[in-house]
Amino acid sequence: MGKKVDVDDLIDAAEVARLAGFNSPTAVSVYLSRGVLPLPVVDRGANKVRLWLRQDVERWIKERSKGRS
Repeated sequence: MGKKVDVDDLIDAAEVARLAGFNSPTAVSVYLSRGVLPLPVVDRGANKVRLWLRQDVERWIKERSKGRS
């Protein structure tokens, strides 16, 4: 069985982009392909739905901003 999550904690690429300050959700795919973005907990493949845990993305943003300080 997979990881159990609260559906209210799931966010899509548009929300990931907004939180990270990207210009568009397309940037999310670029970061994901480079292996620097947390993996989505739901990934139905290219041009399909991808969903992330908000906490994972927020943690990644926080760690990323520490690296820029």
